[in-house]
Amino acid sequence: MSTPSKFVYVTYIRTTPAKLWQALKEPEFTRQYFFSTWQDCEWKVGAAWKIVTPDGGVADSGEVLEIEPERRLVLKWRSEHRPEAHAEGYSRMTYDIEQEGNDVKFTVTHEIDVPESKLIKGVSGGWPMILSSLKSLLETGEALDVTKD
Repeated sequence: MSTPSKFVYVTYIRTTPAKLWQALKEPEFTRQYFFSTWQDCEWKVGAAWKIVTPDGGVADSGEVLEIEPERRLVLKWRSEHRPEAHAEGYSRMTYDIEQEGNDVKFTVTHEIDVPESKLIKGVSGGWPMILSSLKSLLETGEALDVTKD
């Protein structure tokens, strides 16, 4: 039996679930902290989902599996720009949002049933930059330079 690959990142953000939800979905926010990309999606179960690059290309694609506004989003996710990760097929990415006093506990879980996954190795480097930049944007109004193109 093979061991799936998994990446989990937990951070606490001084914001509200509503503001975090908006920042996760709305192009005017994602362009600021997610390498100038945005998501194209209807945001309902079964809807196609993709991350669009500044040149109009598709970085990643998939489908909305679960959606609970301001609480949880689960996406079927496949890399479209890295052939070795694309070959692994679809992964599962989950956002969990929980109110913790005046702050929000935000957990990102990215997993795939591929041992030593190249996709998970890649996202393990990317997610910390993106999520740190998101946190900075929500708390200070300015994303990190490392995630700006």
